[in-house]
Amino acid sequence: MENIVWIWLVAAVIFLIIELATPTLIFVCFVAGSVGGGLYSFFFPESYYAQIGIFVVVSIVLLPMMRKLAKKITTEDTPKSNVDALIGKVGLVTKTIDADLGGQVQIEGEVWIAGADEEIVENEKIEVVSVTGTKLHVKKKE
Repeated sequence: MENIVWIWLVAAVIFLIIELATPTLIFVCFVAGSVGGGLYSFFFPESYYAQIGIFVVVSIVLLPMMRKLAKKITTEDTPKSNVDALIGKVGLVTKTIDADLGGQVQIEGEVWIAGADEEIVENEKIEVVSVTGTKLHVKKKE
């Protein structure tokens, strides 16, 4: 069959289109397997089983490597954004924090409404424990 090289090329293009539509790096393995089978078929067009074997072996060998690469690319540490970045920060009480009514703190130049489990007087250092909406829950910094 003289057109076997074209069949492998079409298969590679189809797998490439699928990969571009679903960027998972899984179908890249099949693209490489199709190219491998196509190259082999260019030199040995009558050996269909060997071509399929090359396709399967190349695809299977590349699959774990691509999975590892995909996991590495997609599991980047995302930096904490906005209020989540305040957890653990140290600030200063600007208005005495009453356990029931709350108070105000200043962290990195910004003033926030804050609450605590105990009374914390003005000008004491605090540490942010958690954030709920726009209110910080703080504790005395030791």
